[in-house]
Amino acid sequence: MESSEQPTKKPLTGQRLRSLAFAYLAKREFSKAQLRLKLLEKDADALEVDALLDELSNQNYQSDERMAGMVVRSNLRQGRGPQRIRQQLQKIKVNAELASEDLAEVDWFAEALATKVKKYGAEVATDPKLKAKQIRFLQYRGYSMDVIFKVIQFDVDHNEDF
Repeated sequence: MESSEQPTKKPLTGQRLRSLAFAYLAKREFSKAQLRLKLLEKDADALEVDALLDELSNQNYQSDERMAGMVVRSNLRQGRGPQRIRQQLQKIKVNAELASEDLAEVDWFAEALATKVKKYGAEVATDPKLKAKQIRFLQYRGYSMDVIFKVIQFDVDHNEDF
């Protein structure tokens, strides 16, 4: 065998494919689509990957529902609103319906208010430029306009409801 020849790689199948899938899942949670892409990048057979993913999903080693809940919680900690969370779910190819229950349980006004107060303080802005800046910030974070307008007009110091 000459040194210029490359040995042909054996396709990833069987136990090696299964071991690699478990190694990925041991490190962190993956959506089914993400895990499929990672395994296909390693020259695995597409039919065998799909069969393995179905098996892993049936045995609850891989769960798009668990992944959706994790994405919701992670984005909430980062102060993101429902539109941003749905975008994130779409990006990782997880059906947003799987997170609908988690999203429905959230008090979006309280989340948006906490995000606004953390960035801009508790005072109600009177300067139109500052109001516009706060609106753009909360829009970027993924909150709806009706929640945003309530938040920027809410006086934390004079309301005991919060």
